[in-house]
Amino acid sequence: MTAEAPAEPRRLCTDCGISRTDAPKRCGTVCQFINPDYPKLETQVHGRPRDPNRPDELHFGPFRRMLRARLAPAADGAQWTGITTRIGQRLLESGAVTGVLTMRPDEADPWRPVPTLVTDPAAMAGCRGMRMGYAPLLALLEPAIAAGHKRLAVIGIPCQVYALRALEKELGLEALYVIGTPCSDNTTTENFHRFLDLLSDRPETITYLEFRADYYVELRFSDGRVKEIPFLKLPISKLPSDFFPLTCRTCVDYTNVLADITVGYMGGDGDQWLLIRNGRGEELADMLGSELQTRDLTSKGKREAHVKGFIKNTERAAGGLPLRAMPDWVRPIVAWLMPRIGPRGLEFARTRVEMKASETVLHLRSQEPSRMKNMIPDHVWDIAAPYGLEAREGERRETRSLPP
Repeated sequence: MTAEAPAEPRRLCTDCGISRTDAPKRCGTVCQFINPDYPKLETQVHGRPRDPNRPDELHFGPFRRMLRARLAPAADGAQWTGITTRIGQRLLESGAVTGVLTMRPDEADPWRPVPTLVTDPAAMAGCRGMRMGYAPLLALLEPAIAAGHKRLAVIGIPCQVYALRALEKELGLEALYVIGTPCSDNTTTENFHRFLDLLSDRPETITYLEFRADYYVELRFSDGRVKEIPFLKLPISKLPSDFFPLTCRTCVDYTNVLADITVGYMGGDGDQWLLIRNGRGEELADMLGSELQTRDLTSKGKREAHVKGFIKNTERAAGGLPLRAMPDWVRPIVAWLMPRIGPRGLEFARTRVEMKASETVLHLRSQEPSRMKNMIPDHVWDIAAPYGLEAREGERRETRSLPP
């Protein structure tokens, strides 16, 4: 299944696929980057919006339970242990769904994501691993439904899941399961290759890359070598200013709050981090049975100083000034300290969400100020407020009331 590219792609677009469907004008009402309404969709999906008085819901969205988890045994070729892929397999094996919409690697470039409809449980193994780039996953919805699939699962990133939920009632599906992964500053596949070029003199041999919660990036190579690079030694200052598109620098849903279950790493402290958000999410976790091993979550360190430092750098970047590269003699010291005193576990996840909220405000204020009122939900302003990032006149929408 393929889909034609949109005739007039928008600047603030991650090509979720809706613009490639038979009704592309729906982008105006279902896009996360145009006029999102999270309280409405959270209530539609989870039965209620996030409760800021319930610990961590302001940051992470509605959830029933959060777990530190791993699949045992871990799946070969998995990015972490294979929880997301295994859920897709179990849904197909059990007959709960007849198809899973997800991504597979491009045959010519394993880093490039290609939307695919999986109907054979064994074929899910070919979808393991991380890829970077935009891919129109939701363009496969109409062909899948036309082919007779009424029970579907979708594995997607937040901008895809928001549009999916906004359209869900009109799809006519008998069942829809949504497995969400947090999205961490996506970029184009071409840009990602430029990043790999800076990490190795043989980038074509890199087979695996992961940003870990212990402040290291792990690389694996085709010859079996493993390389670990501290975050602070990454060549970020050598990347072009538009390496991360404005969409990804202004994303308001880092943790995929409209999924039934979110499977990520940020709060896992070395394991995976599961946010079971509703009854369907409970069902998905239960499908793994004894294969899913869980532990209590951790939370270590303090985030405030790290977020403040990030805001200062982002203010420079948003104003068009170059980012300062840390002096070489300081890097080993700070790289040694960060895994020991930096935020870990849930505090690491809170840190990243607060950084993302701050980044959204600063970059939109600099580059698209007229869009701030509609693009920034209340919860993002509430997360950014403790750092002095208050809405100025005309930047914040009037509070909406939920439908009865």
